[in-house]
Amino acid sequence: MILLPLPPECWITTILACFLSYHCHIYPYPNTAEERREIQEGLNTRIQDLYTVLHKTEDYLRQVLCKAAESVCSRVVQVRKMKAIYHMLNMCSFDVTNKCLIAEVWCPEVDLPGLRRALEEGSRESGATIPSFMNTIPTKETPPTLIRTNKFTEGFQNIVDAYGVGSYREVNPALFTIITFPFLFAVMFGDFGHGFVMFLFALLLVLNENHPKLSQSQEILRMFFNGRYILLLMGLFSVYTGLIYNDCFSKSVNIFGSGWNVSAMYSSSHSEEEHKMVLWNDSTIRHSRTLQLDPNIPGVFRGPYPFGIDPIWNLATNRLTFLNSFKMKMSVILGIIHMTFGVTLGIFNHLHFRKKFNIYLVSVPEILFMLCIFGYLIFMIIYKWLAYSAETSREAPSILIEFINMFLFPSSETHGLYPGQAHVQRVLLALTVLSVPVLFLGKPLFLLWLHNGRSCFGMSRSGYTLVRKDSEEEVSLLGSQDIEEGSNRMEEGCREVTCEEFNFGEILMTQTIHSIEYCLGCISNTASYLRLWALSLAHAQLSDVLWAMLMRVGLRVDTTYGVLLLLPVMAFFAVLTIFILLVMEGLSAFLHAIRLHWVEFQNKFYVGAGTKFVPFSFSLLSSKFSNDDNIA
Repeated sequence: MILLPLPPECWITTILACFLSYHCHIYPYPNTAEERREIQEGLNTRIQDLYTVLHKTEDYLRQVLCKAAESVCSRVVQVRKMKAIYHMLNMCSFDVTNKCLIAEVWCPEVDLPGLRRALEEGSRESGATIPSFMNTIPTKETPPTLIRTNKFTEGFQNIVDAYGVGSYREVNPALFTIITFPFLFAVMFGDFGHGFVMFLFALLLVLNENHPKLSQSQEILRMFFNGRYILLLMGLFSVYTGLIYNDCFSKSVNIFGSGWNVSAMYSSSHSEEEHKMVLWNDSTIRHSRTLQLDPNIPGVFRGPYPFGIDPIWNLATNRLTFLNSFKMKMSVILGIIHMTFGVTLGIFNHLHFRKKFNIYLVSVPEILFMLCIFGYLIFMIIYKWLAYSAETSREAPSILIEFINMFLFPSSETHGLYPGQAHVQRVLLALTVLSVPVLFLGKPLFLLWLHNGRSCFGMSRSGYTLVRKDSEEEVSLLGSQDIEEGSNRMEEGCREVTCEEFNFGEILMTQTIHSIEYCLGCISNTASYLRLWALSLAHAQLSDVLWAMLMRVGLRVDTTYGVLLLLPVMAFFAVLTIFILLVMEGLSAFLHAIRLHWVEFQNKFYVGAGTKFVPFSFSLLSSKFSNDDNIA
């Protein structure tokens, strides 16, 4: 409120214009107090009326908005669907009459009848005078890749697609990843107790998968929910490998009874002739820090443990040495088998794409190079396990020394694993050396011979001459007939080999790089599989340290208040087990398992250079309302 005394007459017009520009109300100032009071009461009444009108207006708007909010979600979905439909219509093209739309789409063959029925139903429901129709158009373009999945296989397919979407009709590694991925994870994570906890957590998610809150939860929990079946198999396989390792929260379980008998080492249980052996007596037990079991003494070793590692190794001082040797050899065996399987899958790709020359000039040399060196290493490991028992283990030669001697050709005769070992190793080494030049030069020279001698590259389209072009329809019919007839004349062995400009140097360079990468990769990838041993060792040692630092301390308290101390110790042990051994170690093993599949396995046969087939579907549209939505 501004109280302005009467200004000079020359200023009145200017001042009034300024007030009116700011929408101010101008009132004359009364001379008497009674008049001023009446004007003030009138203004107060007017202000009160305005407040009443504003409150009623706000109440009315609130009621209208509350009713509109009840249907805002459905309206958002409707607007998004309409926007998506018009976006797809904008991608269509008009015909020559500008009266109908033409769309070129990819459609799986099994869905063509359903597409025809949908077009007929749409034309009937819309009351169109001219029905919609569909024609199959021949094309040289590579179709997108469609792999149908369900809720179980979707997670494994996403792991493969994260590396690269498979090319059209290429071997899909997701089928084998369903088993190999959780198994390799379990080799690194193998613990019966930890695997069982993970299995129960995943089973809980699977049993409650229809709960709406799980699918719409926070990002971290939703990530676990989407991979519930992967977690389920990882936990199940971890239980299996934990039983093989005989490891349950870092402790062994004696289920079938140990194959070693400690009491048989006492001298009192043997005859005088057997006393010449190194046996135990009371003095030996009192003065020796470590005692060694001799399997050559009768009754000490009764036979191997029926399933997994013997529980007596949990008490042995050389337990870590034995487990390291076992897990390292197991990692090498699993890695070589996994990579060889990947190379073998490449043969099916070559057969399907009708490139049989790749089988003889690429796949066979690769398999020979792999098996003659690393396959022979597996043979030596398994042969040593079978040929030498616990009683004759001291006579067993070192596999590392024998494998090195395979390449060094030592002049002096070694003991060897079996008779005629040197001759077998020379033959295998010769096959390895001969496979390398075939791998480097076989494919480029064969393609050069095809280019110079047979000229079967490209499409044979001779024998057709276009006589007249009377109409657009005739031209299209002749063109389609030309393509179909010409495609039938192509030779089967060169159907997929299309080179507009043959460049021998480029082909030779590409094959050389591929061959060098494969030969060096066989060594580096085999060493990379040792991460199975390393992470299994790390997981076992962390679990052992956690047990020794917490549970062992709590269990050793034998006072009256020991139970009260044990409860918080067990709770703290459970928390650390979940967050360190299950979450952190599980994530580490998960990432390493992904790397083994992407780098060591899939690069042997999987190109992953395709385009994923993502058809238009309303289910891909989000039903949630966000601040980014512009309804107007």
